[in-house]
Amino acid sequence: MLVTLSTRGEAAPDLSHLLHKHPGRAQSFDLSVGTAHVFYPADTAEVCTAALLLEIDAVALARSKRYGADAQALSRYVNDRPYVSTSMLALAIGQVFRSAMAGKSESRPERAAAPMDLDVALTSVPSESDAHGVGLATRLFAPLGWAVEETRRPLDDTRPEWGDARTVGLRLRGSVRLSDALRQLTVLLPVLDDAKHYWVGDDEVGKLLRRGEGWLAEHPLRDLITTRSLAHQRSLVEDATSRLLGLDETSTATADGAAATTDRTEAAAETPLHRRRADAVLTALADTGASTVADVGCGEGALLRHLVADRTFTTVIGTDVAPRELERAERRLHLDEASDEQRARVRLLQSSVTYSDDRIAGLDAIVLMEVVEHVDPERLPALETSVFAAARPAAVVVTTPNAEHNVRFERLAAGRFRHSDHRFEWTRDEFRAWATAVGDRHGYTTEFRPVGDDDPEVGPPTQLALFRRLRGSEDAA
Repeated sequence: MLVTLSTRGEAAPDLSHLLHKHPGRAQSFDLSVGTAHVFYPADTAEVCTAALLLEIDAVALARSKRYGADAQALSRYVNDRPYVSTSMLALAIGQVFRSAMAGKSESRPERAAAPMDLDVALTSVPSESDAHGVGLATRLFAPLGWAVEETRRPLDDTRPEWGDARTVGLRLRGSVRLSDALRQLTVLLPVLDDAKHYWVGDDEVGKLLRRGEGWLAEHPLRDLITTRSLAHQRSLVEDATSRLLGLDETSTATADGAAATTDRTEAAAETPLHRRRADAVLTALADTGASTVADVGCGEGALLRHLVADRTFTTVIGTDVAPRELERAERRLHLDEASDEQRARVRLLQSSVTYSDDRIAGLDAIVLMEVVEHVDPERLPALETSVFAAARPAAVVVTTPNAEHNVRFERLAAGRFRHSDHRFEWTRDEFRAWATAVGDRHGYTTEFRPVGDDDPEVGPPTQLALFRRLRGSEDAA
């Protein structure tokens, strides 16, 4: 597999700096699928072309323990796994050009942040045609602003009756940030084959969201891309789709409600709902003066990273019932690289929100950010007891979706929840009734705040309750 990236004009001398690969020598990189070679067929003041040639080692792949325990099994050698070349090329691009894909360049930061005229060419990729004869590669890349050229040749020039080859030569031209171009290639190339050379698990959702940030949510073939990228695993596809659309976490295009349905450009410029939610929680914590805090149901650490970055918080605890989520949070916080002092501030604990845990008792604050709606209604009294009676912090911050706002999400079917794992979603009155009753039973005042644009008809997309323990109520039930 061969891919070349070219640019002309004033950007030409900068391409090698952005790719972090010296143009004066050929370089080779040993990967799990073979060897990647990087070299520059052209490097002048007028034009620069960088090439990545992936040499796939099918025999080594077949012998790898990653593909089974029986090294002698015939299926290890006679199968399609070694030949999912687009998936392997995507892996090579992601690993060899990792810094460029992240948009990092100490020597050329302005160039890394700006679009540049790029010409991307791939020698042979699959591209099935639709009923109108338009190739899948065109349908995937053209909506992203690329001018797409597909060249399909006969399978054999001497045997025209065999018809055309399944693969095409692909050329993309456009004014795109280099990091965006690389991220799009790593996501979309495996979609062409509808296969990956490795097992697709939960981690793949996060990778897809990171690489698809800013373009995947609005892509007309979003459903096809997510389905193929996640190996047709329904639960993963539903999770990714919900998060892409901002129904649970991360959309900039529709998460803020009605404005997104009328002016997507304006909506995309606004702060995403997940960030506004985190900011609202941090503001509430600052208002209480908390310095020791637990994020209960922390997941992969979306809020924890903000808490850890703020030195106001001397103790930061993250709890989750799923060990895999805690492992992701640890990676996201880079705790393996943290100083001893930093690690002493942070603890990640496996724990359930519906069971009392002495390790989070007596803190300044506990946060339940988008957690209660994932608990079965009959288990809410257990949650109430574990947080408000057993742990009994000085303050509790709870956020949850506002069900009334769901009508503002154009892609959310009537009667559907924002996330497939939600057990319920409260209206504003229902949330106020629950929170007020909990506060009264355990000696807390309750203050309600909107998160996101407060729609005059249906309210904000997210609702927040700030509980503060009353003085003299330390022994309240």
